[in-house]
Amino acid sequence: MSSSQRSINLTSVQSIRKGVLLAFIVAGIAFVLVGDSRWPSGTFLHEGIEFLGLALIVLCICGRMICTLYIGGRKIESLVVAGPYSVVRNPLYTLSIIGAVGVGAQLGSFVLAVVTGAVAALVFLLVILKEEQMLVLRFGKTYEDYLASVPRLIPDFSRWRDVDKVEVNPRLVRVTALDASIFLLSIPLAEVFEYLHDTGVLPTLIALP
Repeated sequence: MSSSQRSINLTSVQSIRKGVLLAFIVAGIAFVLVGDSRWPSGTFLHEGIEFLGLALIVLCICGRMICTLYIGGRKIESLVVAGPYSVVRNPLYTLSIIGAVGVGAQLGSFVLAVVTGAVAALVFLLVILKEEQMLVLRFGKTYEDYLASVPRLIPDFSRWRDVDKVEVNPRLVRVTALDASIFLLSIPLAEVFEYLHDTGVLPTLIALP
């Protein structure tokens, strides 16, 4: 595959991801305008779900930074199979799904957390399937063997393999940290919407457990 073809394919993958994620965001905003948690703010269940969500968001951010240390922007140019990539083929997407669950949990609803995680998983699965086609063409049997031995999204930590050293691109690590930190925006936004629902400014037409 030529460099121009790889560039076109990568652009196509990114377009799919951005388009579906945009639709996901619009649907999420539509929900929070009329939906809230069944458990009121300040209750044990509500606050416990929010705290668990925060922990998942932090895990997402830290994990994505670690993955970037290993991949260093070489996703298309070379096949990375060490560190997080030795236990799951798409650790960045796995961690983003975990982060999406954390975002959904910020409204204090277990159901919403599961739904946001499931939708994110579907979005990334569509992207992954497209990327796998591209990577098979790029790396051939080497990638096919990798496909056959390493899970797609659910890590198998017994397979962990590391390397003595990695070449780090500080700029990419900073960019990854900044991109992942957008998950943190869900915390103040959720608090605002909770306040608007609690004060009656926004109607609560849907109450999820």
